[in-house]
Amino acid sequence: MKAQTVDVRESMGRVLCCTIFRPGGKKLLAKGHVLSEEDVKLLQSEGMDQVWVTELEDGEIGEEEAVMEVAREMACGCLEIRLAAGGRANLVATEDCCVLVDDELLKQINCTSSIVISTMLNFSYAKAGQRISTVKSAPFAVPRAQLEAVVSILRERGPILQARPIRNPSIAVLYSDLHHADRARQLFENVMRQRLERFGVYPSFALAVVEEEASVARALGHLLRAKPTGVLIASTTAPAGPEDTIGRAMAKIGCHLERFLAPVEPGNLFLLGYKEDIPVISAPGCFRSAKPNVVDMVLPPVLARYRVSGWEVACLGHGGLLA
Repeated sequence: MKAQTVDVRESMGRVLCCTIFRPGGKKLLAKGHVLSEEDVKLLQSEGMDQVWVTELEDGEIGEEEAVMEVAREMACGCLEIRLAAGGRANLVATEDCCVLVDDELLKQINCTSSIVISTMLNFSYAKAGQRISTVKSAPFAVPRAQLEAVVSILRERGPILQARPIRNPSIAVLYSDLHHADRARQLFENVMRQRLERFGVYPSFALAVVEEEASVARALGHLLRAKPTGVLIASTTAPAGPEDTIGRAMAKIGCHLERFLAPVEPGNLFLLGYKEDIPVISAPGCFRSAKPNVVDMVLPPVLARYRVSGWEVACLGHGGLLA
């Protein structure tokens, strides 16, 4: 591509090499914009005689067209694409959601083309109207062959990003203590409410029990019959593993134990099980403080009804040092 200054009347179909502003600093046309007949008339009405432009060569795609095509292929879910100045396409959540990211595919795309993609972290919580990703191209144009290669990869392996909506979630809470049923509730209820409020949700059901296998199993059974989106167990004890009271009670009611231990601090004694499709999470000590811990990392996908696997919990180590 070769940049040159041309008469405004001859600029239609060419690409602006710099952003044009009105007197006073208000933007008129953005850099990278392909000039249309209406743009030419607009520039003339502003008293401009010449503009700095370039032309697409054979085998090139304009930056705006390129980023929009990649944005359409790379993501799905409750989002919309908004073209922005400078060869950018922003992806914006249309509902409260959990952002799911295929990190390996993202790295592959970012290493192999004239287009780069930035996203929120995997499992992030995003509110409606929040930007969750941006697609950016090299200035002005992208080689057609590179764009076609990226689009082909995305169609075969994509999407990179999912905006999974969070709709009408319900969380059940079981408080447990070795000696007094209500002690855990008294200690943890306020922090539990603060933690859930970050994600726009409140406890829908709550029980308190003495931490004994049969009692915990019975209480879990009651909570699960309500079909909550997820169950959180707030215990005053720190178990050594699934063979302790909470883990045995989960197994007793038929929970599949998906994962014990998370590479996250605070929250390494995390225990995740599933009763059918309902996640049951024990995170001892994580409800003593409202500071971020492993519960905050897994709540967004739980609220979005995404089944978190043991492998995905193991992947939380990168960025898992929270305090």
